[in-house]
Amino acid sequence: MTQGENAVAEPFGASAADEAIAEPEAASADGEAGPGEPAEDGNGEADNGEASGRPSVADLENEGEIAADYIEGLLDVADLDGDIDMDVEGDRAVVSVVGATLSELVGPRGEVLEALQELTRLAVHRQTGARTRIMLDVGGYRKRRKEELTETGRAAADEVKRTGVAKKLTAMNPFERKVVHDAVAAAGLRSESEGEEPDRRVVVLPAS
Repeated sequence: MTQGENAVAEPFGASAADEAIAEPEAASADGEAGPGEPAEDGNGEADNGEASGRPSVADLENEGEIAADYIEGLLDVADLDGDIDMDVEGDRAVVSVVGATLSELVGPRGEVLEALQELTRLAVHRQTGARTRIMLDVGGYRKRRKEELTETGRAAADEVKRTGVAKKLTAMNPFERKVVHDAVAAAGLRSESEGEEPDRRVVVLPAS
């Protein structure tokens, strides 16, 4: 995969906030963002700061119930078995589907899961009329992927510290890049994103 010719690198300093379970918040935004760009929420969704107030726990629980009903309907249509768990983490509702045969809902590199999450967000928005940041997980995929990417970020930071040479990682989606950014920041180095989707990737930079 090649990087876009008109790529714009966006800095992501080592002061990023501590990681949370999937798509953690950094500073006052959710994801990576460069000067003049809206922040991403870890799933490629712009956060333009429209919501001046955070949703209440009751609102988030309602979002979770709507999402759970929607996902349950999809499971019935697809004739798949799965249990649905709902939770609230910070200012985000989380719906998790657990079961033995759910790989079809994840897909290569979580592509199907990302699409399902967007559909779920649309379903919630249609009923509430409000923008939602609800997160969907299937079979613990996001948690496992986050652990893998955290180790990738740490290993890359160690290599850059040792060699003093910037390291460019493979292309990742916004959720994946955000996890790597946080791991690199925790290791005391800076990283930036460059390129254009779907070839956007993290570059780990040596200490200045």
